[in-house]
Amino acid sequence: MSEFTIPGLSEEQSSRIRELLQIQLSTYNDLHLTLKHVHWNVVGPNFIGVHEMIDPQVELVRGYADQTAERVAALGASPDGTPGAILKHRTWDDYSIGRDTAQAHLAALDLVYDGVIKDARKSIEELDELDLVTQDMLIGQVAELEKFQWFVRAHLESAGGELATGGAHTERQAAAQA
Repeated sequence: MSEFTIPGLSEEQSSRIRELLQIQLSTYNDLHLTLKHVHWNVVGPNFIGVHEMIDPQVELVRGYADQTAERVAALGASPDGTPGAILKHRTWDDYSIGRDTAQAHLAALDLVYDGVIKDARKSIEELDELDLVTQDMLIGQVAELEKFQWFVRAHLESAGGELATGGAHTERQAAAQA
C-alpha cells in the first residue's frame, strides 16, 4: 500500500490504476527500444526515409514512458523502469527481425503497433470507471500511436487501400509478405 494517492481516489482504485500504468510503462520502454532497433537495422532503397521517420517516434514514446512513470509516482507508487519489469509484464514475443529492408521492418512494426494499441485501448476502457484523468492521458498517447501506425501503413498500402501484409499473424510472416 502507498502512503498517499491522488485526492478523490480510493486506495483500491489507485492500486488498479498503478497496475495498468506499470504495464503501460513497460510497454513503452519495450516499444522505444524496438523502434531504436528498427532504426539501427533498416537497410535498402528506402533506408533514409524510414531511418529518419523512426527517431521522432522513439522520442515521443520515451516521453510517454516518462509521463506514465510520473503518473504512477503521483498515485503513490514507485514506477519500475527496469529491464526486468519489461520482461515481467511482457505478453508478447521479442521483436524478431534483425537487419532487413525498410519494407520488412515496417511490416513487422505494423504488427507491433497493433498489439500496443489494442492493449492500451483495453486499459482506456477500464479507466473509464476508475480515473478519467489517467484515461485522458492514455487517450492522447494512443491517438499519436495510431498516427504513427498510419505512417507505417502508408508504406505498406496499395492505392486501393490493401495492406501488403494482410492476413499476417507474426512479424516474420508480415516481413516476408512485404
